[in-house]
Amino acid sequence: MQQISSPKEYNFIKGETLFINKPYSWTSFNVVSSIRYFLKHHYNIKRIKVGHAGTLDPLATGLLIICTGKSTKKIEEYQCLEKEYTGTFIIGITTPSYDSETEPDKTFPVNHITAELLYKTAKSFLGEQEQYPPKFSAIKIDGKRAYEYARENKEVKIKARTINISEFKITQIELPQIKFKIICSKGTYIRAIARDFGRALNSGAYMSSLVRTRIGNYKLEDAFELEKIKEILKSKK
Repeated sequence: MQQISSPKEYNFIKGETLFINKPYSWTSFNVVSSIRYFLKHHYNIKRIKVGHAGTLDPLATGLLIICTGKSTKKIEEYQCLEKEYTGTFIIGITTPSYDSETEPDKTFPVNHITAELLYKTAKSFLGEQEQYPPKFSAIKIDGKRAYEYARENKEVKIKARTINISEFKITQIELPQIKFKIICSKGTYIRAIARDFGRALNSGAYMSSLVRTRIGNYKLEDAFELEKIKEILKSKK
């Protein structure tokens, strides 16, 4: 993976790719805006294209690929790569957003849930399937984001997407919490897996934490903290 060395080796207009560990509570667009602002002011660039290759929810952290200049043409290529996530589901409780962004709205029985049932249910999610994205998502419907309708308590119809889950492992069980590792295709919503996983257990579930650990062959361990990458580039100018 590309490392930060000398700014003379970088041409952000011609195109560069940066690997960032997205901060908690930041949107992916916040990171793009921060990088764009930094490049424009620190390198005195008037106009520059900056984009990300795959949205991460605000309450998720992990690998975010940022492309600048002509490298933004590679965004779709990065987006098509498989993704790897780790995180935590809370069993027996649901929220409207399927994560901790909204308050719990319902509780469900968990007395029947065993380790064997959890492993068996996770295995049943493997393979190609149809998934309905969360209503609290950035999908556009008639010119508005789905989450805008959701926050206005307006019902909208969201079409199902074909996704593929190649790995779904339960890595730790401490009910009501379970930790997991999931490897999946482009367009997969882990929050939606939490929703569907809870239903498959004849209970409920929501996602309380999420980290994207890999995109294709690019790993989180090789990424930079957002402020750290700025410090490195500043020190080398």
